[in-house]
Amino acid sequence: MYIIRCICLWMILGLMACSGPVRIQKNLEVKPEIFPDYADVTIPPNIAPLNFKLKDACAEARAILECGPEKLEIKTGKDACFVIPASGWKRLLRIASGNHLNVTVQAFVNDEWIAYAPFIIKVAKEPVDGWLAYRLIEPGYELWNRMGIYQRNLENYTENAIIENKMSGNNCMNCHSFCMQNPDRMLFHQRALHAGTYILTDGGIEKLDTKTERTISALVYPAWHPSGRYVAFSTNDTKQDFHLSDANRVEVFDNRSDVVVYDVEKHEIVTAPHLSSEENMETFPAFSSDGRRLYFCSAPACRMPESYREIRYNLQSIAFDPEKRSFGQTIDTLYNANEEGRSAKLPRVSPDGRFLMYTVSDYGNFSIWHKDADLRLLDMLTGKTDSLLQVNSNDVESYHSWSSNSRWFVFSSRRDDGLYTRPYICYLGANGVPGKPFLLPQKETDYYERSLFSFNIPELIRGKIKVDTYKLIDISKYGEAVRLK
Repeated sequence: MYIIRCICLWMILGLMACSGPVRIQKNLEVKPEIFPDYADVTIPPNIAPLNFKLKDACAEARAILECGPEKLEIKTGKDACFVIPASGWKRLLRIASGNHLNVTVQAFVNDEWIAYAPFIIKVAKEPVDGWLAYRLIEPGYELWNRMGIYQRNLENYTENAIIENKMSGNNCMNCHSFCMQNPDRMLFHQRALHAGTYILTDGGIEKLDTKTERTISALVYPAWHPSGRYVAFSTNDTKQDFHLSDANRVEVFDNRSDVVVYDVEKHEIVTAPHLSSEENMETFPAFSSDGRRLYFCSAPACRMPESYREIRYNLQSIAFDPEKRSFGQTIDTLYNANEEGRSAKLPRVSPDGRFLMYTVSDYGNFSIWHKDADLRLLDMLTGKTDSLLQVNSNDVESYHSWSSNSRWFVFSSRRDDGLYTRPYICYLGANGVPGKPFLLPQKETDYYERSLFSFNIPELIRGKIKVDTYKLIDISKYGEAVRLK
């Protein structure tokens, strides 16, 4: 009995020793290599814990996160995966809001404890919208057997399906869009079986047939008017091809394209000669934050696919009168492709109207497959353009969207492995200075290593989408589509 008590006492003492501070034998001058790379990023005060993994092999490791008097220590074994408890993380963020966390990583390597150089995690005062919507799709995009549109709570790791294609015949669904980050006003397209454009408004569901005699094709690339009364679309004759030996594996191009505005209340399409000319190809519309200007991309029509490497799109805008449903006569050019030497696409205006973000690549209009695609930021107040060197990488950046407070944006990037697009979130100060973007945190540190899906078109939204999925599927299969005028 005495021996058993002694053994138990030794075990308790041993555990107490392991839980206390360790004796550091070597201090390194380099920061630890971790995945995801959360060193020196700027995060919102309402984000889920940034769980991460130490890339270096070790027998065990510790991470110490602290701000002022608040301190959180996380221990891990040889897997070197740090899982941060939610309660402690929230306490830290409350204290660190408008300040930063100090992070120190220690590891037991070759029979000695080493300490890496510390790094910080900046915590902004402004929160990010609480939810993120995206499509998950296999990276080849030619496979439709598994895909869906999902929503994720950014304050924890909860993910819900809005609609999955296994529910409706394994068809394609895409181009989800929201009116001013409002989860109660959404649309998306469904292709092939049960084709149509679906508008979800305050619990109601409307199915549209958007192919008309006046348009090139069904409507794509939607962008809501801030009032919710209109949606701008492009209508495109789009083709896809594949390279046998090229860094850009897939090529997508338009033979023709126009821009139209759809009146949600009257089920009517309006356009103007400047937006639907034979001489030019217009695409990727977006309204200004006050709804009185329409931005779009335009390039001179040319013979395709022979000229696919020569086509470059300007970024332009035209006045729009929402009361009269009319357009101005003057086209303003914000990005001149001939002068700049690259091609612009996907304009998105911040809700406060201060900034316009767009994508540029060497040519063409489908940037998600172009490794040279980068984000650009136009300050509408000063007229200055920022190349966003701190945000961009050596691989694809595209499909960006704003938070409702204009302080955050999310975008798709292939920077991690060159194959899968993943959502990165980035802070933008009121002065237009960006922080270092960070990868959407996941509960499991090896989530992205195991996942076989790309995150497509990440969109920040202010709350959870409430949709009756069974009703949506029923309307998809059996509902009669409204034809546009």
